[in-house]
Amino acid sequence: MTAAVLLIPSAVSPANAVADVLLSQGKPVATSTQESSSLSGAKAVDGNTKTRWASAVSADPQWLRVDLGQASTVHRVKITWEAAYAKRYRLEISDDGTHFTTITTVDNGDGGTDDVPGLNAHGRYLRFVGTTRATKYGYSFWELQAYGEQAVDNEPPSTPNGLAAGTTTASSIALSWQPATDNIGVAGYDILRNGQPVATSATTDYTDTGLTPDTQYTYSVRAKDAAGNTSPASTTVTARTKAGSTGAFVLAAAGDIAEQCTASDSGCVHPKTAKLVDQINPVAVITMGDNQYDNATISDFRNYYDKTWGRFKNITHPIPGNHEHYDSPEFAGYHAYFGTIATPHGKNYYSWELGNWHFIALDSNDFTTHDDLAEADPPQIAWLKEDLATNTKGCIAAYYHHPRWSSGDHGDNKDSILLWQTLVNAKVDLVLNGHDHDYERFVPMNADGKSDPNGPVEIVGGSGGAGLYDLKAAHATTAKLLKTHGVLKLSMTDTTFQTQLIGLNGTTLDSSPTYSCH
Repeated sequence: MTAAVLLIPSAVSPANAVADVLLSQGKPVATSTQESSSLSGAKAVDGNTKTRWASAVSADPQWLRVDLGQASTVHRVKITWEAAYAKRYRLEISDDGTHFTTITTVDNGDGGTDDVPGLNAHGRYLRFVGTTRATKYGYSFWELQAYGEQAVDNEPPSTPNGLAAGTTTASSIALSWQPATDNIGVAGYDILRNGQPVATSATTDYTDTGLTPDTQYTYSVRAKDAAGNTSPASTTVTARTKAGSTGAFVLAAAGDIAEQCTASDSGCVHPKTAKLVDQINPVAVITMGDNQYDNATISDFRNYYDKTWGRFKNITHPIPGNHEHYDSPEFAGYHAYFGTIATPHGKNYYSWELGNWHFIALDSNDFTTHDDLAEADPPQIAWLKEDLATNTKGCIAAYYHHPRWSSGDHGDNKDSILLWQTLVNAKVDLVLNGHDHDYERFVPMNADGKSDPNGPVEIVGGSGGAGLYDLKAAHATTAKLLKTHGVLKLSMTDTTFQTQLIGLNGTTLDSSPTYSCH
């Protein structure tokens, strides 16, 4: 049964007689919940009728929102249901993704396929809201397809003003500028160094790294919109890097990487993040656990992770997450795939060095089974304290799977209080984590999670490819919180570090300040 007769309210006018296009396929999706990482919202717009989104079980209401990319006129919506369909739901439209207007409602859905023509709804964001489930499960559909038209946009953004150079080091220059304007919306900014584009930023700041000491550079920026229109370049600004040897190098890092999918599936993300690693061209790769889903068996490592991130295996310094722990026996697939790369001393934790940096790879599965570790030092803590005591390098980074602090779905991990305290006491500079499938950068924090310039910078980078989680309220110390995929680019020198999140389209989604090592 088609649902059009049931769903079209009399207030909706007939659509214009135009040739409609599919607006929703492959567009960014946000959801209220997802049953698992393999049933993410992106599966509902990937054009594949064998993949689906499923909300959490036994909860109302639930929603799925599609960003159509720009203001559009939606004439038709088609939903292809899995068995867990909605008895009652509504479709909504919004210009800003926050304030929605109801397009139409249904009060007696019967599953199958709902095909709703005759709409004339204008906005950028389309949202399905399920209000009453027809089964004991959640809401689940194979595809949501929106058809209509998008206005032709030939108007470029305004030219960015106020370009200025900020902090400089021997290998980096920080830039900032005022936001441009656009009739639909600015999608990002191109950064030009000496007249040539070198990067794209989603924000109004960017730190150019990997530069030569005591060298003058000239910069300008230009704005672009989603339609590809580009503004004229801004006025230029000139800056010189500081003199001296830098010992500079670049790393790539991410956690929560390879789901059981390949590049032939358009919704498969880990092939795309692997391309970002190629783009970053690092000297080493750090993985923050859950390298392979779901049980991290050796066959899954070979069939999925190895086909994408596996090409960096010889420069990878991994650690395990909880999904590596799920294999039977524990860590069997992880150990079989990485071998001595992951266990250079026979343990899941180890340290390594590059330049003036000491890197500590930890297995945080040891710190997720107790309420309070303050009364006893597990063997890994004893090893960590000894490793820190014998370190001779000037900068220290640690990485492990479960973050002490997080505004993501899993939240703070109180079981790692002693671990975090140990790192703070040793004046560790940078801590990298995964587990929550999002991106969150914190300001430097002390043992209590309060802002403190003498503490480590923590970054949750569980954005390597697994289905994204919903976000909770940001911590007071959160500098940036994003529900997005991407790879961390870490620019290190003998005395400083600076981090950037590179998004799937190569755009810089976040740039940290340049921090000096403690």
